[in-house]
Amino acid sequence: MDPVARKGGRETRAWPLALFLVLTPLPARAEIEPGDLTLTVTAERNGNSAPYPREMVLLKIHGVYKQPILLEEVVQPSLANFSWTQLGRDHWSKAKLPDGQSAIAFDRTVAVFPHHAGQFTIEPFTHKLTVNDVGERRVVEVRSQPIPFPVAPWTAATGGPDAKEPWWLPARDVAVTDSWSPDPETIKVGETARRIVTLEVQGMVAEGLPPRPVMRTRGIITFAGPVTRETLLTPSGPVARATYQWDVKPGVPEIIPLDAIAIPWFDTNTRTMRETEIPARQIGGGLPDRETDRAPPPVPAPLAVAAAALAAFGLGLALIGFGLGRPTLRLSGPTRRRLRAAARADDPARFRAALDAAMREAPELARVWRAQPDLAAAFAALDRSVFGAAGAAGPDLPALARSLSRAQPVAAEPGPDRLAPLDGPAR
Repeated sequence: MDPVARKGGRETRAWPLALFLVLTPLPARAEIEPGDLTLTVTAERNGNSAPYPREMVLLKIHGVYKQPILLEEVVQPSLANFSWTQLGRDHWSKAKLPDGQSAIAFDRTVAVFPHHAGQFTIEPFTHKLTVNDVGERRVVEVRSQPIPFPVAPWTAATGGPDAKEPWWLPARDVAVTDSWSPDPETIKVGETARRIVTLEVQGMVAEGLPPRPVMRTRGIITFAGPVTRETLLTPSGPVARATYQWDVKPGVPEIIPLDAIAIPWFDTNTRTMRETEIPARQIGGGLPDRETDRAPPPVPAPLAVAAAALAAFGLGLALIGFGLGRPTLRLSGPTRRRLRAAARADDPARFRAALDAAMREAPELARVWRAQPDLAAAFAALDRSVFGAAGAAGPDLPALARSLSRAQPVAAEPGPDRLAPLDGPAR
């Protein structure tokens, strides 16, 4: 059972904190002095600029307590003008102060999203602590300072155009995955292909993602499928994912171009508007016409037949000798690019989210990875760095991205021997 009880804006932790204090006891103090118990809240603004409406800001709550603590309870302000979510569990640790004294450190991270522009204030957080004061239990309330929190209007005067749509997308990064089954170039009139587009956004919750894009063009019939949305919580912030689905059926025999769909978004790191897109595709035209299929093939010249047979025999020997004939599995280009981008940014949480998407995209490839001891060890180190204790060493992300981007051979199915021994069956 989770030892966390929430009621309104309150959160109480009893025995986990007591267990921590038993393992890391502090020296007994005679009485509480000014500065023994401090609580600070810091707003990490992107680019050190005032946020826009619906842009994520991380609140870092940090407490330093020199007195031994028996019980604790966090009372959070109402945050009436914000949506918010707590990122992970509270973290307690033993700290060494500059003057050499020992203390207990408390850390919590809350992501807040302002609803609209204006001048706001983050009211104080209150940490109710039950301490041992000269042999008696005493409840002390430690309060943080209020924080001014201006939210800028999103207009041309403040650095960008007016957002005319009912939504806009402030994010740290945006990635799009586009998959078809079967390939749209291979389908004919009356046949159907399913298109699945996954939009993954760093620094946003699922409720803030855009509605289903409009996919229309002359000559096709589209049937929109369900939309799924989910939010993944990571130490560096939430990751929102939306999956859009369509069934596409061509209604004319000629090739149909399907235009790209632009998705504008605001880069909260560089404070600039950017654009990603669902790529353009072509429907039909990938296979020869059926009339051409029925036409008899041309009769090759005898010399050409002999040359082709000799070339095929040599190629077969090469494939047998070097193993080039084995099928391989490889991630799609967009997925490989997401892994490399997360590795370049040295962001383990973002890399872990991209890896989850890769494993869902290619489950057979994921099984091949897990069977390799070096990759399995790298995955375990990645999980420890993202979900374990703060400061846990992670894997070499660029090297791991390169390993995951390589094509992996598929294990050959065991079968009977191709040739029997020349001297007959073994006795």
